[in-house]
Amino acid sequence: MSDDFFAPPPFKPDEGLQRLKRELRALGLTEREGRFERRGQAIARVALDGPDLRAARVRQPARSPQWQERVIDDHAALRDFVAELKRELARWGDRDD
Repeated sequence: MSDDFFAPPPFKPDEGLQRLKRELRALGLTEREGRFERRGQAIARVALDGPDLRAARVRQPARSPQWQERVIDDHAALRDFVAELKRELARWGDRDD
């Protein structure tokens, strides 16, 4: 029996982009000009760059944000990006409230 039987489906960046946008909107972020914002401040950005899906999040909300960028090349990396952003949003929300 081949080990490929249990291999995950191949990652398709264009489908990953659509899923990531849905996940970010579900977190309460608003999409504007390729960025996702909360309370008017940029929080994340996602885009296709050729065959790559690039995602970035801010280190902390600010008028001039510092971006932490990464290439998402599989489903696990996509889930990790969303989970990490969700944790940071909760932390920032606790600090700001």
